[in-house]
Amino acid sequence: MFPINEPTPTLAQLRAFLAVADHLHFREAAVSLRMSQPALSSAVSALEETLHTQLLERTTRKVLLTPAGDRVAVHAARVLKAVGDLMGEVAHSREPFHGPAHLGVIPTVAPYVLPALLPMFARRFPRLKLTVHEAKTETILEEVREGRLDLVLLALPTETAGLVEEPLYDEDFLLAFPSDHPLAEGDGPLDRDVLKGLDIVLLNQGHCLREQAIDVCREVGARATAATYATSLPTLVQLVAGGLGVTLLPESAVPVETGKRVRLALRRFQPPVPGRTIGLAYRASSARTPEYAQLAKAVRGAIRARRLPVRVTS
Repeated sequence: MFPINEPTPTLAQLRAFLAVADHLHFREAAVSLRMSQPALSSAVSALEETLHTQLLERTTRKVLLTPAGDRVAVHAARVLKAVGDLMGEVAHSREPFHGPAHLGVIPTVAPYVLPALLPMFARRFPRLKLTVHEAKTETILEEVREGRLDLVLLALPTETAGLVEEPLYDEDFLLAFPSDHPLAEGDGPLDRDVLKGLDIVLLNQGHCLREQAIDVCREVGARATAATYATSLPTLVQLVAGGLGVTLLPESAVPVETGKRVRLALRRFQPPVPGRTIGLAYRASSARTPEYAQLAKAVRGAIRARRLPVRVTS
């Protein structure tokens, strides 16, 4: 290892020496590099001086590698290849929609929206190596802030400094209850005050949908039941269908969760209708912010084309 204050070989010196090592002829090596023979000879001499080692045996008729030159040629080839790989990798990374992209998604969105998004990503951005991480809001927000995720799909606003938020769609909450519940006898929109007299079952701590439902209940003076919680939306639907209470169900989940022959009925609310906004968020400091803005536009198009029961933002 060279001391810190010692000069080190330059790439130009290594490139000149390797050309001579390949051709064993100064003139041919100079032609291959499109440089003058004196400049080539000077670069090789400078490398020998830097390494304090003779690399070439020069005669009037030919050039030979010394034993040290043989070993240096191997290392020089490895170094130049590594630098070439580095330059190529950086060049590829500058291309839009190329390389890895780590997406975080909350559990109350992933099963209902990803089937519309993943085929679109594969079709429109084939060079983008997308990975998906499903976790609760707090977890994916921490991971996008720390750089472990590139962008996150979740409920907005996040109220997190340093993030750009791209609204994708708005959706209503529907009241879900057992199919034999007295509310099943009607079909018109309900006033939110109806929640005051109902046992409301929620997701457990950490789900933003839980906090949104609690906010709706708080606005009308209703309380959620403390006895029963669910860890996922499918489980929550099963608890409601089993008669343990009612819940607020995002409309995007309805086609999936009510298509399993569950004994569930749904009613809409009168205006102002409770709901949520779902969007993409990513670091404002990211070098790929222009790409992510275009991805948000593509996501809106995919959701619109899939005709999910939501209102896509413009």
